[in-house]
Amino acid sequence: MPQTTVTRRRNALLLHRRFLEEAIAAGLPAKGLDQAFAKKLEISPSMWSQIKSARPIGDTLARQIERHCGVDAGWLDREALAADAPDPAEERFIAAARQAWRQANAKGKRELSRWLREAQVSKGA
Repeated sequence: MPQTTVTRRRNALLLHRRFLEEAIAAGLPAKGLDQAFAKKLEISPSMWSQIKSARPIGDTLARQIERHCGVDAGWLDREALAADAPDPAEERFIAAARQAWRQANAKGKRELSRWLREAQVSKGA
């Protein structure tokens, strides 16, 4: 499989994940969100299902996806976006953590640090 095909799929899945997170954060039920994403892209739910699994994303469809998701033309073709780009939920978490840190006294900062270390240990990080 050519690298462009893999990169486009990864980045399309990143856009899909962002869509899901925003929809769920807005209180929408999880059922039917794949169909809603396909509708946003102006493709059939079947085509979206095929893209998620194996169907290559051609140039025309790539530009269509980018346009409907509000990203720059060529965005789907860029390497390492899925791994490096923070998603909106991550950005909200970082902002909340920063605010909690800045508002905490010395004891609160120690507790936040301890909680984070414990969370890392429990996940095997």
